[in-house]
Amino acid sequence: MPASVTSASRRRFLALLGGSAAAVTLAGCGAAAAAGSGGGGQTKKLRYQGWAGQVLLPELAQDLGYFGDVTLDWVGDTISGPQDIQSAATGQVDFGGAFNGAVVKLAAQHAPVKAVISYYGVDRYSYNGFYVRQDSPIRSGRDLIGAKVGVNTLGAHDEAMLDIYLKRQGLSPAEIAQVEPVVLPPVSTEQALRQKQIEVAVLGGVLRDKALATGGIRPLFTDYQLLGAFSAGTYVMTERFLRQNPDTARTFVTGTAMAIEWARTTPREQVVARMTDIVHKRGRNENATPLKYFQSFGVAETGGRITDAEFQLWLDWLAGRGTVPKGSVTAASLYTNQYNAYRSGS
Repeated sequence: MPASVTSASRRRFLALLGGSAAAVTLAGCGAAAAAGSGGGGQTKKLRYQGWAGQVLLPELAQDLGYFGDVTLDWVGDTISGPQDIQSAATGQVDFGGAFNGAVVKLAAQHAPVKAVISYYGVDRYSYNGFYVRQDSPIRSGRDLIGAKVGVNTLGAHDEAMLDIYLKRQGLSPAEIAQVEPVVLPPVSTEQALRQKQIEVAVLGGVLRDKALATGGIRPLFTDYQLLGAFSAGTYVMTERFLRQNPDTARTFVTGTAMAIEWARTTPREQVVARMTDIVHKRGRNENATPLKYFQSFGVAETGGRITDAEFQLWLDWLAGRGTVPKGSVTAASLYTNQYNAYRSGS
């Protein structure tokens, strides 16, 4: 891996979000107003970005009939969570989802957004592992000094987990700085590990299962081992959209919450079959094969309700890095559960 690429890219994610406030200002309120249906009525159509080959919880909710007369309007696929929530903040779409640390960063740049429901997380089925080769001498955090760690995005979930792990292993800030996260496409990370271009590969989902089935690698740690079960990402909407469309927002959030619980309580084979059918029906020329490895969305709280703790973790991490000034943003100001009418058994 060229040194120029790895050194230059370390903070690319935070630089991207650093421009979010300017993007919101340039977009103004006009784009957000486009979400309205005109005539003072609430919009019944929600523009959004998808992920190729995946079924989002709102897509599942719509297919299950949980949105009533509210419909989804797919405008294309996103390239990342940070890009998705920036598009929501500028009014290009009506909701977007990302890792909670990205939501903190965007809010700290004064983007007028609120997290409204958790949509993915970590549990014993859905997790990322930090893997080394079977013959690797790396056995502890201290062994990572000078090592390259393949991650999918800088400044996001994987780098946060790595930092937390290294701190718990007793490394100093100077020592942690010598561990180098390297951005790699997820589909290439396993190969880079096996070819010894990196010392550690972060793998999750089908890519993790495939690599483990091939053999020759072992886990150093996983985010589930590190922190247990927790919700890691949320969908956001602009405050303006929520003010103008409260009933639509409530339908969206509550329907998504119902889909979370449907997926949690329905046999996995039925969930996989339903999502595979959704991919086939929408006709986007996608490969639905990876869906057969689906295990869980990993959302911790019932119905995706959000708690302070899910944001405080990232507030502390970003403040420790000097990315977000300590005390400039509070966990409670980042989210609302008022549009989530789901209750157990409802």
